[in-house]
Amino acid sequence: MRWGRATVFQTWGTVDAEARLAVGTQAVFSRNLSGAEPTLIEVAEERSRVRSRSSEVAVAGSVSGLVTRVMISPLDVIKIRFQLQIERLSRSDPGAKYHGILQAARQILLEEGPTAFWKGHIPAQLLSIGYGAVQFLSFELLTELVHRASKYDARDFSVHFVCGGLSASTATLAVHPVDVLRTRFAAQGEPKVYKTLRDAVVTMYRTEGPLVFYKGLNPTLIAIFPYAGFQFSFYNALKHVHEWVMPAEGRKNENLKNLLCGSGAGVISKALTYPLDLFKKRLQVGGFEQARASFGQVRSYKGLVDCARQVLREEGPRGFFKGLSPSLLKAALSTGFVFFWYELFCNLFHHMKKADS
Repeated sequence: MRWGRATVFQTWGTVDAEARLAVGTQAVFSRNLSGAEPTLIEVAEERSRVRSRSSEVAVAGSVSGLVTRVMISPLDVIKIRFQLQIERLSRSDPGAKYHGILQAARQILLEEGPTAFWKGHIPAQLLSIGYGAVQFLSFELLTELVHRASKYDARDFSVHFVCGGLSASTATLAVHPVDVLRTRFAAQGEPKVYKTLRDAVVTMYRTEGPLVFYKGLNPTLIAIFPYAGFQFSFYNALKHVHEWVMPAEGRKNENLKNLLCGSGAGVISKALTYPLDLFKKRLQVGGFEQARASFGQVRSYKGLVDCARQVLREEGPRGFFKGLSPSLLKAALSTGFVFFWYELFCNLFHHMKKADS
């Protein structure tokens, strides 16, 4: 039995009675196998195991986010530059600084050097670690609560959607200030407005007040619930499709399956919620116009609705999907690798514990 399925069984799909007994969801908290009430020692031991599992889930979620962030940072920087560009992403627009992924990569490399692809990497890593830990831990706790406290099957698409959305919303509230910092660092050109993370925090607080760290929160929360809900739901659904399509002898490579299903879930989820991500980025750089002057036109927005109206009026419906190509590529790679590394680290922890015992 794979630890990733047993511990976060509601997340990853099929779990039989044996697996549930193994994690103690019924054996201790309800009745043990003999039908007798659990002893205080058994309850204490189970609580200790639950705490241990929770910490391992948090660590696995954090490390998976950290490793993935290093790999996809260049695409993230390009995506943010596309999202913030007012001009069309087209060669035919003489004012457009960027018009394609490869052209943008060459331009950034030529003007700012290779380190530009990792601008804002420190806050981005803090974002990945914090977000991954809070999201996976809260999802595991929520789905376990559903399993134990309701009649709903914790493996249902709807349960995965709601629990995934709630866990992502919780994680977003916890780390949104770091997301704003990451966006500002990735958006600035040369010369840099913010030299260090500390300089950015102090400058933003002094010039724009404490609420600056929650700019773009409304579209983020509106987008993150369905985005994360779709991620977890489609990940689970695609795994079932994989098992249905793939012959039994081709199901041996679990890591490849996790990578492919995670990538597919990321692409579908991002495409369905993308315009809100663009609005978030535009709002997060509000008050930061001086650092954007070298990139072309800049705009100020009064809020989410005003941002949507201006984009529609000046850039047309296609403006809502600027940067979609690198975003989908990033979503496929990041979501796939996050689930891949997460399950890999969960299994590693499980085997380490088995070796110790």
